Amino acid sequence: MTFPLLDTALPSGADAREHAVLLRRVHDALLTGRPTPAPLRPVIEDSWGRMRRFGIDPDSAPPPRMARLDELQRHRDASPIAEVLPLIRRSLVSVADEAEHIMLVTDAAGQVLWREGSHRMRAVGDRVGLVEGAYWNEGSTGTNAIGTALVVGRPVQVYSAEHYVRNLHALTCACAPVHDPRDGRLLGAIDVTGPVSTIHPATLALVNAVAQLAEAHLQGIHHTHLERLRSVAAPLLAGLSCPALVVDDTGWTAAAVHMEPVRRVLLPKHCESGTAWLPGLGECALEPLPGGWLVRPRPVEGAAPSTVTLDLARPGTPSVSVAGDSGEWVQRLSPRHTELLLLLAVHREGRSAVQLSRDVFGSDKHVVTVRAELSRVRRNLGGVIESRPYRFSDEVRVRVLGPDSPLDLLPGSLAPGVRALRDRTRPEDLFDCSGR
Repeated sequence: MTFPLLDTALPSGADAREHAVLLRRVHDALLTGRPTPAPLRPVIEDSWGRMRRFGIDPDSAPPPRMARLDELQRHRDASPIAEVLPLIRRSLVSVADEAEHIMLVTDAAGQVLWREGSHRMRAVGDRVGLVEGAYWNEGSTGTNAIGTALVVGRPVQVYSAEHYVRNLHALTCACAPVHDPRDGRLLGAIDVTGPVSTIHPATLALVNAVAQLAEAHLQGIHHTHLERLRSVAAPLLAGLSCPALVVDDTGWTAAAVHMEPVRRVLLPKHCESGTAWLPGLGECALEPLPGGWLVRPRPVEGAAPSTVTLDLARPGTPSVSVAGDSGEWVQRLSPRHTELLLLLAVHREGRSAVQLSRDVFGSDKHVVTVRAELSRVRRNLGGVIESRPYRFSDEVRVRVLGPDSPLDLLPGSLAPGVRALRDRTRPEDLFDCSGR
């Protein structure tokens, strides 16, 4: 379990009321072009930059977009978070009710799927559109904990006039994203919102702990599924004399015979019966099983991958796809692996572990961490990344699909190398890295 950086809104030792007054002065100054009495936190400053590019009016922003009731119900039914909703309710609803807060659970698009808590705060939420079915991404409601946490991919607290839209200045909110433990896919977020007078740094820690607990329970559900798949496949594997793996639909290994088991197999984007080249295994025969696949490596040379595409176009959903003659494979990326692959894509000549340590951490004291992370990447993308120096293979074409503006490149990243890339003024300067 990881413990991400907590973006608490109230500086240590600061008086909440005085800080709210200061934030309102900062808000007024920035929107009128005057010098500010204090800087915004970087996560808020970056978000406000996005609001200006979106053209959101802080004084007359439109109400949030609403989903129809039947559409809301479909999204609830399809959300994996529904499986852990009772856990989230037990952990937060009583606390939110007693503290005059409301608890909200959203999907990855920022749509509020469930809302519970204080009757008083539900009435306040009704007035500002913080209701079930409303979209609270940044593009709909400006800077807010839900939308901003979904963009940067980590827990965020937003206080008073840190909200870009003025009619939200009476609120404080803390939000943490929830990811699928199988592949890192963003599933949604958990938020606690209350009156501005109730600001407390511990609120963000509580929400983050519940989000982490929800992910742990989702992982437990996944392990139960793997155990079931292992039981189903046991008689089949017992009769095989050749190397084979049984994996679930997302490539996680349930069982293996006559070979060293790998933790996960990168399956083709559109998995079908037949043969396919799989990273780390080579040419393999694929056969469907109830809830998964039988994978049998073949001792023949298959076509190696020819194109790697790093998709960073949408904040919070980075992925890498590997394509070749035998198909295409897509893998969700962790924030750290995304940073490393982007830096290698930009620096096709390669980077040493020391250089990458400086690029990612700002010092050369994290070489061991860089090597460990790249070792995991190389296992997942066999034959694509080389070492000494670390670089993409000369045999593959590398493409980067980035946002329209370099300023929106990995908005949640604090890596010096990534922040330097954001300063480039022309997108073509950043993403012209497709040559062999």
